Amino acid sequence: MGLTEHLALVLAACLLDALIGDPVYRYHPIRMIGAWSLGWERLLFAVGLKGRVGGVLHWLLVVGGALAAWWGVRSGLGLLHPWAAFAWDVFIAYSLICTRDLLDHGRRVLEALDDLPQARARLRMLVGRDTEQLERDGIVRATIESLSENLTDGVLTPLWALCLFGLPGLILVKAVSSLDSMVGYKNDRYGRFGWAAARSDDLVHWLPARLSVPLIAVVAALLKLHPRLVFRAARDYHAMLPSPNSGWSEAACAGALRVRLVGPIRYGGMLVTEAYMGDPDWPADLGATDLERALHLILVACLFALLVGLAVAPLRTVLPW
Repeated sequence: MGLTEHLALVLAACLLDALIGDPVYRYHPIRMIGAWSLGWERLLFAVGLKGRVGGVLHWLLVVGGALAAWWGVRSGLGLLHPWAAFAWDVFIAYSLICTRDLLDHGRRVLEALDDLPQARARLRMLVGRDTEQLERDGIVRATIESLSENLTDGVLTPLWALCLFGLPGLILVKAVSSLDSMVGYKNDRYGRFGWAAARSDDLVHWLPARLSVPLIAVVAALLKLHPRLVFRAARDYHAMLPSPNSGWSEAACAGALRVRLVGPIRYGGMLVTEAYMGDPDWPADLGATDLERALHLILVACLFALLVGLAVAPLRTVLPW
């Protein structure tokens, strides 16, 4: 694929996502990856491959299957006409880029803040924690946390993988993220089986997570927020989260907005933390204005990330991949 065609693919997928949003259809790639993962998991467990060997085999079968399915259809369409293959690539890339969906979820919570039961229900689409007892400030904090955390794994990594590695890179990243969400848990069932999924997810997001910090700082400067606090907050608070990656963009956004995030969090009725992310003198009693600022910050960060991706996209034509 030449540079012009590659850039056209990236721009077409992003434009469709911006105009239409995440498509909902029965055979969506993420649904198919999930079904494929579950099928192989059941088979491997049935034959006794429940440890790391089975998990690595599961990873290869799911990720390889996703890439093979895309390539098989593309090859068949390419025999009909090159434009048919290109249209297939655009459709798959568009299906896997979900920037607008993330922002839409945040906006839905913002619109419902005056109706707390409705806001809690909409927040459940973004977070896994208990939401029944959250008041307005807790709902806003949780929404900002989800938006900022998902900036890395939902936007930066997929977008930059597409720009640098083409559609195979995007498919690999999304397949890895899907596997991590399905089997990457530290429990009795998946502690060993999900090792490959969890570690590969940490690996693919490692660099984008850290690059999110200067990205957010630049955007904070453009929006006249608090760019100087971004780096300090990222340094001081990124380790508050158990993931090696998700805390970077979340802490950076806390600094950019100069607010405290996290706070009391419950899972299954159990209080798991009361610690706040941010300096003690930063406000934690957040409202609609803070969520609006966060949405604006994330939106501009997504646009800036696209510019960065387009700037480095020509490397794909000169590097081995």
